[in-house]
Amino acid sequence: MKYRNLTAIVLILATLTIVPGCEKPEGEGGLATIRGRVLVKHYNSSFNILEETYYAQDEDVFIIYGDEKSVGDRVRTTYDGWFEFPWLRPGKYMVYAYSKDSTLQTQAKIPVIREVEITDTKQQVEVPEIVIFESN
Repeated sequence: MKYRNLTAIVLILATLTIVPGCEKPEGEGGLATIRGRVLVKHYNSSFNILEETYYAQDEDVFIIYGDEKSVGDRVRTTYDGWFEFPWLRPGKYMVYAYSKDSTLQTQAKIPVIREVEITDTKQQVEVPEIVIFESN
């Protein structure tokens, strides 16, 4: 009888110490989704005349999981500008696409970043529209 009680206590203590360690960090493996759209504002070469606005087709969109330093995944937008990152766990994410610098301070493309948080295991989060700039 003493051994059964001792075994039960050991199992309970083991469960209490292991379960908190099972919390999974941001990233793939869940049931949540982040989705959104990329809008392109196309200007002339000096960025003083807006020539056209349209949803980006086949544009790269990136995601960073939590406080990671590198890209977690990359998807491309559909014909109407939509992108989606499925199968995510709750946590914080950064979603971004690259844009030309409309201030003409650099020739390098700059990231347009949206910070997103998933708080529920099956949540669908829609990112505010990502607006990028292009020019001739």
